[in-house]
Amino acid sequence: MKPRTNLPFAWLCLAFSLAAMTAQAQSEKLLDQWIAAQTNLHTWSADVVETRALKTLSQPLVSTGKVWVAMPNRFRWELGQPAQTIVLRQPDQLFIIYPRLKRVEKYPLNGNSSGPWRDALALLDASFPRSRADLDSHFQLLSVIQTNGIIQLRLQPRSQAARKFMSEISVGVHTNDFSPASTELKFSDGSIMRNDFSHGIINPPLDASLFETNSDTNFTVVEPLRQ
Repeated sequence: MKPRTNLPFAWLCLAFSLAAMTAQAQSEKLLDQWIAAQTNLHTWSADVVETRALKTLSQPLVSTGKVWVAMPNRFRWELGQPAQTIVLRQPDQLFIIYPRLKRVEKYPLNGNSSGPWRDALALLDASFPRSRADLDSHFQLLSVIQTNGIIQLRLQPRSQAARKFMSEISVGVHTNDFSPASTELKFSDGSIMRNDFSHGIINPPLDASLFETNSDTNFTVVEPLRQ
């Protein structure tokens, strides 16, 4: 007697396989649409609410601020009103400015710099990928989920050095224009930093002076990586 084939189980396996293939195809389509939209993005600005959850604190730290981005490699990130911390990126260097302390930290971003610091900066660039190849070279895509008008992408850095600093990043983008909605960074020590963006504007005119330090001579400039 021939063994009976479990047809219901076979059909169930086939249904799951087809569903997985459909979900994967949809994820790839959303990912490609997001990356394609970046070619038309030259500048961007938004309000930001930053929430830091630290293992040593019972309550998260919440700060409000503003962010300006000029593609491909300039941004200004201010937290506090008036600004207590300013992160300023230029093509070959990055500054962290503390106005109250009159202190500026300077970090090189030239072609000779490498290691966890440069890898961590690549994580921040994940919100504005210029190509699929560029994204894939730095990250492994873990999942793509669309819900309530937001596409949520979970990414893991490919660099082992970067993973020692930051284990995962999630990027949320609006489905209507593929502009950033949020980012969430999970650090190796268990802390989490989330940024939620609002009132975003695509391609606003930005003054070049936004991306200059403009700090007076009373500020102390240090280069931590050279100490």
